[in-house]
Amino acid sequence: MRLLKRALVAAAVLFGAAVVAPPAYAADPFKVLAFYNGTYDAAHIDFDKEAREWFPQAAAQNGFTWEATTDWSRLSASGLSGYRVVMFLDDAPPANRRAAFQQYMENGGGFLGFHVSAFTTNAGDWSWYYNTFLGSGNFATNTWGPTAETLRLGTHPTTAGLPGTIQSSVSEWYSWSRDLRQNPDIDILASIDASSFPVGTDPDQQWRSGYYPLIWSNRNYKMIYTNFGHNGMNYETNTRTSSTFASAQQNTWLINSIKWLAGGGRPPAEQPIDPAAWYPVVNKNSNKCVDARSAGTVNGTAIQQYACNGSTAQQYQFAPAGGGQVRINQRAGTAQVLDVSNVSTADNAAIQTWTYGGGANQQWLPVSEGGGYYHFVNRNSGKCLDVPAASQADSVQLVQYACNGTAAQSFRLTR
Repeated sequence: MRLLKRALVAAAVLFGAAVVAPPAYAADPFKVLAFYNGTYDAAHIDFDKEAREWFPQAAAQNGFTWEATTDWSRLSASGLSGYRVVMFLDDAPPANRRAAFQQYMENGGGFLGFHVSAFTTNAGDWSWYYNTFLGSGNFATNTWGPTAETLRLGTHPTTAGLPGTIQSSVSEWYSWSRDLRQNPDIDILASIDASSFPVGTDPDQQWRSGYYPLIWSNRNYKMIYTNFGHNGMNYETNTRTSSTFASAQQNTWLINSIKWLAGGGRPPAEQPIDPAAWYPVVNKNSNKCVDARSAGTVNGTAIQQYACNGSTAQQYQFAPAGGGQVRINQRAGTAQVLDVSNVSTADNAAIQTWTYGGGANQQWLPVSEGGGYYHFVNRNSGKCLDVPAASQADSVQLVQYACNGTAAQSFRLTR
């Protein structure tokens, strides 16, 4: 009963007000300090050079100041005093600066890391940074050569106002030993869109399928890591062949991120559920989409999870049904809604589509979890929409199950 009461309060703000409280913002200008080495790999050195040209101009246009240094001794309580955000452009701190950086973050400082700042093959050497703070563990693979890709954005204050997919600038891309989807502290802000495969131009260093997070944040800190920061280079002539700042949409995200980290500007607010819109619905655990099996539009079509593909079988509308409840319409057959089979109140009852008749087993309460995620409580049973056994496989039919707060019951609405 307590869950339902809390859910009803949460649902009251879904249709007409933002579902997350806006962070506190300061009106005054703020300062950013970027650390780099500039000594390894011509592509990284060139990114450092380009960043030192681009950021001061962008800062002047957006109400903050930006400074870069190779003096890591400034990574100290006194050296960081007055700086709202620190950046690592091409490396992580030396061992004698690690404690100071951890203290800065635990005291509420902001951090934006690029590309090589997460690279390691020995995460245990600084477990707090690589395993806890970043959550990524060891470097696993990279793509080659550097390419521009389509990024699929998550729901976050830094991505608000941007379309669901954007074009990145050119970069080499890294993957990691830890699956960030399994970490409840991590919000994935961007991943490789399936339309981009294969990623990389060398057949021996390509990603051809799979899930690859590229930008993420840790909810326990004011931080963001982004995988880009490696310019295309002609290594024989040591000349730049691409720019990290060539994508206007990526640049918009970047400035939004700096302002969000600093509390020095107001990115667009997260939007409530639009009852007229059609949304892909992505499970947090599997990163797969809610899908009508075989694009079925008839009564009894199984609702399953399946790799996101942009089809109408994976688009849903959340139409008000009274009392904060919604009917979840299926776009391929708009009279069909998500329905608990046999009006069951039991765990593991299968979810299907059925012509809407106003039944309580066809109505759901969207409960905001923040960050664009929801769980959906069935009106008839009080149980949650669920991926059974937290499966990550395609074609697994969804069920209802006692609400338990797991990622298997958490779904993100995208555009």
